[in-house]
Parts: sequence; structure tokens; C-alpha cells
Amino acid sequence: MWGGRFAEGPSAIMREINASIPFDKALWRQDIAASKAHVAMLGAQGIVSAGDARAISEGLDRVAAEYEADGVPEDWDLEDIHMVTESRLAELIGAAAGRLHTARSRNDQVATDFRLWVRDACHQVDTGLAGLQRAIVTRAGEHADSIMPGFTHLQTAQPVTLGHHLMAYYEMLRRDRSRFADARARLNESPLGSAALAGTGFPIDRDATARALGFDRPTANSLDAVSDRDFALDYLQAAAQCALHLSRLAEELILWASQPFGFVRLPDALSTGSSIMPQKKNPDAAELVRGHAGRIVGCLTALTVTMKGLPLAYSKDMQDDKPPVFEAHGLLALSIAAMTGMIADSTFRTERMRQAAELGYATATDLADWLVREADVPFREAHHITGAAVRLAESRGCALDALSLDDFKQIDSRIDERVFAALSVDASVAARASYGGTAPVRVREQVAAARTALGMEP
Repeated sequence: MWGGRFAEGPSAIMREINASIPFDKALWRQDIAASKAHVAMLGAQGIVSAGDARAISEGLDRVAAEYEADGVPEDWDLEDIHMVTESRLAELIGAAAGRLHTARSRNDQVATDFRLWVRDACHQVDTGLAGLQRAIVTRAGEHADSIMPGFTHLQTAQPVTLGHHLMAYYEMLRRDRSRFADARARLNESPLGSAALAGTGFPIDRDATARALGFDRPTANSLDAVSDRDFALDYLQAAAQCALHLSRLAEELILWASQPFGFVRLPDALSTGSSIMPQKKNPDAAELVRGHAGRIVGCLTALTVTMKGLPLAYSKDMQDDKPPVFEAHGLLALSIAAMTGMIADSTFRTERMRQAAELGYATATDLADWLVREADVPFREAHHITGAAVRLAESRGCALDALSLDDFKQIDSRIDERVFAALSVDASVAARASYGGTAPVRVREQVAAARTALGMEP
């Protein structure tokens, strides 16, 4: 490829550091599609003959069939997927293959291929997240009434329903999907025809190639088109945020599956044993999802630093743009699949959850609210009175609703027998009926709305 300019071939070191075929062969489908759109435009514009355009297009189909059947060969002397494909095309159809690269550069070629790949990746992640959401919504509907402790600082705070807790992750994933949709919308402009950096003198039709590849429009500036990777960073930023959400869910399942919690039994298919302790059932899949989040954030950091301070237009540093995106996508897809399986097939131990809610003074806030609502006590005073009641119950090793009316009256004479109706975990949950609250009626409404949004059966 360089023979006209260089007297000597590349050294072994240069050959190895320069070759990207080991990883950019993943772009072969996008490269074939973009090349077919380009040569069809060249033929339509009369830049190459109709016969050569047809031969090139048919030859590309043959190359694609070979790749599909046998994989992409890694010829490091040819550097990348673009030259590997063009070389094989020349072996199949002869000199006409050399006309394919008319009016384009590897700079706009790789920018186009990479945008197509990231666009496909956004779609794949969205499909996976929708599946995880469906699993969450299904389990949330089953457990709209199942009471568990809600936590702040990992301390029992107030009772909530398991359905409400699960639907919190539905909302996180809904925002994650919107971030991938935003990234896809922004990237959907075609760099093809920008050539090396300045455009081309050939009478090309960039609108035609953009339409053929499903882009909304061509990019407006050739320098920007070949030299920026903000679309890849958009994807990685969305992937990193999504991975953080998956990591939080994984961490909760890890905690809940431990013996001190005992809230859930994870499926055997997504757990492992111990080499020495036969009683162990380790939540390894969840732990790996948690670990993958760190690697995905690392991929975002890697490309961010790579792109920092690069002058226009293309620099070879940008060859390193693809490995972090490919790695992050693979890890994220695997994490989504693992979490979907865990949510769908786990067994929630709802009686244990309820016991934990009842033992943690989770209804203390309900006592304070009752004093404000029924006895006209200022909230700060009610907070103090409730704290005294919790202290008394704790000293006796009993729940709040196990205290007698006399016990309550010794703390504050304004408390009467009506208070007991507010102190059960069921009453506490049912009372939180504000929009977005944990009351079962609200959870069922949110589940129904989510099922509609996801196209599920009512």
C-alpha cells in the first residue's frame, strides 16, 4: 500500500504497532455495507463505469459470504479490515477493485464504519435493556404487596414493597435507554464523502450514500467528520451509567442472598460453589456484573484521554478508539443478560423480608406522622416523642406496636388507642399513597403503565 512513497517496507515493530486487523475486523459487516453504498453512488454518478460498479458490488457480496462462513483473515501486512477486504476483492475481480476507493479515504471510511457499528450497538443494548425491564416489571407485579425494609445508609428506614423497590430499577433503566437513544440520534450523520479531511473534487452524491446507509443526513464539515469520536464517547458514557445501575442492582442481590439478609435465593445457573466449602453458593455472576462496571468506566476513561488535545484532523492515536468501545459493549451486553436471568429466576423470600421490616422499627416515622396528623403536635416535637418510644421498645426487645397504650401515654399523654392502626407495616405501606409512593395501589399503577410502555400484555 505504501510502495510508491517508501523505499523500504515497515519494520517488524512498525508492522505490529500499526496493525488494527485483530480488533477492527469486527467492523466487516459495516465496511461491506458502506463500500456497497459508495460504489453504487460512484456508478450512479458516472465516476466509475456501470460494469465496474456491478463487478465491485457482486465481489463485495462474495467477500461478505466468505467472512460469514470462515471469519476474517488476519493479514497484518494489510493493516486493517478495509485493506484486507479490498485485497480480497482484487483477488476475486481483478483491477476493477482498485476503483472502489475513488473519492474516499480510509479516514471517512473508518469513521463511517464505526458510526454504523455504534449505531447497531445502541440498538442491541436497547433491546437487551427492554428485556431486563420486562423481567423487572413482571416480578414487581408479583410482589406489589410484598413488604420489605427500605433502607437509607443500609439501616432500616421505612417499610416498602418489593415491587416498589424493583420498579426503582425499571426507572433507572428507562433513563439508560433514553441515553442510548440520544446517542444514536446524534451520531446518525454520514461521514462518507469527507475523504481524508477536505472533501473530494469528484462529483459525488453524499445524500445518496447517507440515505442508503440509513443516516439522517451527511455530516456538514469534513474536518469534523473524520476527526471526532464524540459519538463513541456518547455511547461509552451511556454504557458507563448503565453499568453503574446494573452494579447497584447486582450489589443488592449479593447482599440479599447472604445469610444475614436471606431475602433471595439466586438461580443455581447463575451461581457457583466453593472448592473447599461444600455449603457455599456464591453469587459470582452478580459479582462479575459489579466488577464489569469498573472495566466499562475504564473504557470511557481510556477513550476520553486518547481524544484529549488531538489537533484536527485525523491522528493515528484514533486507531485506539475501537478497542474500548468493543470491550465495553461486550461487557455490558453480558451484564444485561446476566441480570435479566437473575431477576427472572430468583426466588424472593418474602416472609423473611417482612420479618426484617417488622424488627427494625421501620414504622417509627408513622408514629411521628400520626402525632402530627391526629394530635396536632409539631413535627420536631413528634420526632422527639417517637425517639423516646423507640428507645423504650428497644430496651424491651420488642416492636413499637408491641408497646401498650399505657407505655405510650407515659411518654406522651396525647397518644390514644388509634395509634395502633398506624404502627403495622401494612398500614405504613398503604399510607404512602402519594404519586410515586410505595403503596400497593401505586405500585400496581406503575407496573401497568410500564407494561403498556414495553408492549406487554396487560
